[in-house]
Amino acid sequence: MTQVLIKGFGLIGSSLALAIRQAHPDVTIVGQDVQSASLTYALDHQLIDATATELTTAAPQADVIILAGPVSVICDDLAILATLPLKPQVLITDVGSTKQTVLKAARPLQQRGFTFVGGHPMAGSHKAGVQAGRADLFENAYYFLVPGLAPQSALDNLQTLLQATHVKWLTVTPKQHDRLVAQLSHLPHIVAAALVNQTQAALADSPLGLRLAAGGFKSITRIASADPTMWTAILQNNAELITQQLQAYQAELAEIQTAIAAKNTAQLTQFFAAAKTTRDHLGPEHLGSLPNFYDLFLNIPDQVGALADVTQRLAAAELSLVNIHILEIREEVDGVLQVTFGDAATRDQAATLLQAADYQIVRRD
Repeated sequence: MTQVLIKGFGLIGSSLALAIRQAHPDVTIVGQDVQSASLTYALDHQLIDATATELTTAAPQADVIILAGPVSVICDDLAILATLPLKPQVLITDVGSTKQTVLKAARPLQQRGFTFVGGHPMAGSHKAGVQAGRADLFENAYYFLVPGLAPQSALDNLQTLLQATHVKWLTVTPKQHDRLVAQLSHLPHIVAAALVNQTQAALADSPLGLRLAAGGFKSITRIASADPTMWTAILQNNAELITQQLQAYQAELAEIQTAIAAKNTAQLTQFFAAAKTTRDHLGPEHLGSLPNFYDLFLNIPDQVGALADVTQRLAAAELSLVNIHILEIREEVDGVLQVTFGDAATRDQAATLLQAADYQIVRRD
């Protein structure tokens, strides 16, 4: 019988356990966490079959080891694993948000002939901890695989184990991964947090202040609500790339600042036009066949039950949603609702259905 050891029972570790349990009920899942209460909850709710107190005693018994802690802890765990008498065919993976650091830490383990596959599920929640775990947390999210020296068979085995996550697998190098997430995830979190902090300072003497924040401001700063401790660790583990991209972003801001001061109409127009063109062309039909999401933007009235009417119509037609997001809503003015689907066909069916119900489709992506 296959035994899976998951070290770290927060949101990600518990969700992986639930997904494994769903697809492979015969697998034995062993949990380890520094918080004994998390393990007690996991055991009581049948997320795991047994608990472990030490990595040194639990790891040699495991067929699969999933390291689901912070990157710094993952690196320490890899150093420990490299000294242990593990099973020859053991598969070791992680869920860390930076990969060059992790793959470097995994080298001693790989030099001993053990298989390590770097991993990073691009999913999360505003909730944290073992109680927030869900088997469908990762559904339709991207899951990066960073094989390093691992053979294709190891990737296949990991995907089979995690098949109930229903993720979109992407295989990349450590450098590709860190560059992508630095620009598309890490930098936006810094920008959002900086904008919130700067706005708070700028409006500190205003009696209205941030009470007027709505629409666009809330949309672009939503991710500023992320966990401060986690993001401090992430930035420290991808410091070089993030520093480079911050410098490039600051240069872009400085350039547009100069254009504003000089009242350079042509440059300002080009600045916004270039951004609009790029943003409007996001999607597989323009950028290639990379697995993507398919969005529908529609106006919804400021009325009680408007949102429920949209979702109920989609549910009645058995059209599955990946995500739903209110981009802007103001009193007595139509808001913009973004609904996201897993494929273009479902999105187009939803558009036809909603148009027939007199909803105005603003855009399809």
